[in-house]
Amino acid sequence: MNLQKVTFSNKEGQELSGRLELPADQHPHNFAIFAHCFTCTKNLSAVKNISRSLTTAGFGVLRFDFTGLGESEGDFSDTNFSGNVEDLIAASDYLRDNYITPTLLVGHSLGGAAVIFAASQLDSVKAVATIGAPSNPQHVQHLLQNDISEIEKSGLAKVNLSGREFTIKKQFLDDLEEHSLPEVAKNLRKALLVMHSPQDSTVEIKNAEEIYIAAHHPKSFISLDGADHLLMRKQDSLYSGSVIAGWASRYVNIPENKRINTKHNVVASLDKEQGFTTRMKVGDHYMLGDEPEEVGGNNFGPTPYELVSAGLAACTAMTVQMYVKRKGWNLENIEVHVSYSKQHALDCEQCETDAAKIDTFEREIKLEGDLDEKQIQRILQIADKCPVHKTLHSETQIVTQLIS
Repeated sequence: MNLQKVTFSNKEGQELSGRLELPADQHPHNFAIFAHCFTCTKNLSAVKNISRSLTTAGFGVLRFDFTGLGESEGDFSDTNFSGNVEDLIAASDYLRDNYITPTLLVGHSLGGAAVIFAASQLDSVKAVATIGAPSNPQHVQHLLQNDISEIEKSGLAKVNLSGREFTIKKQFLDDLEEHSLPEVAKNLRKALLVMHSPQDSTVEIKNAEEIYIAAHHPKSFISLDGADHLLMRKQDSLYSGSVIAGWASRYVNIPENKRINTKHNVVASLDKEQGFTTRMKVGDHYMLGDEPEEVGGNNFGPTPYELVSAGLAACTAMTVQMYVKRKGWNLENIEVHVSYSKQHALDCEQCETDAAKIDTFEREIKLEGDLDEKQIQRILQIADKCPVHKTLHSETQIVTQLIS
């Protein structure tokens, strides 16, 4: 996972704090924005877990704190639901200006209502997913029911939500009353996924039914059976993220990985715009090779010499285990550590010249099991007989032909 701290400005010029999560092994094929729940922050464990599931599937994910919450600037008491929607549009503008426009919006609780409103204003968004979302923003008022009379009377009140104190002003309540989520969902005409737990005691599942009925196809519903409103169980949030990623793949454009056909065991393919990031077919498996960022690569895969070192390490472990099993020895585990470098040749006549250096693989072996000293010494001898070891020591030839 590649995690970056980012900031961008809201409509009022205040700085909002976010985290941009990128896949560890590829450039994102699409970008998503995550909207957190009412009075929550971008660092809620469920938010991070869902974002991680999406990045594993190749999405880049921007999660951020709404105005006045977490690390973002602004006074929460001066915010409202409309401001949350505007913050989402500002987040989309940030991605548009620095990466590409987002195609997926994900919202949790009141954030779910906000992403539906924001999606209606963002042409680039193709898919919207909500988790435990209220069918009407006014639902938040039930969290404030003990304080509404004071807010109506004096214009504001300090309320305690989840152990934290917030000031809520009357304009917040007035703004909630002006938004009709079913009407917006009806006219959304974008792919919609509604996720909700039947056991959600904060936002009853009837809200999911109202959103689903109001929306047009393509629409889907997933029951998060057994989950609480905040998805505090890690397995619930990871499941939600993986489902969203799989569902969204039907509605966003994901470039198809080119299949590489060859009669050889290994083939590497590199487009001119990919730098050093090289697609490879290794036997029946597909993987990437790359170089570190400091030399111009993306570090999405091992370097060529790391791949050679890996071949030596794997071959050594396989050869030794095959031998000791045949002997009936008790080797519980073998670890083979390999690194590559160039070192001066021993007893050379021109030790100060680059030409005098030779390729050197340093190999260290760790053995776990009930072995005597004689068995250990024999295992070290067998390690030197692994096929890759022999190949690296032997005189080899490479015959190159052009494929027409």
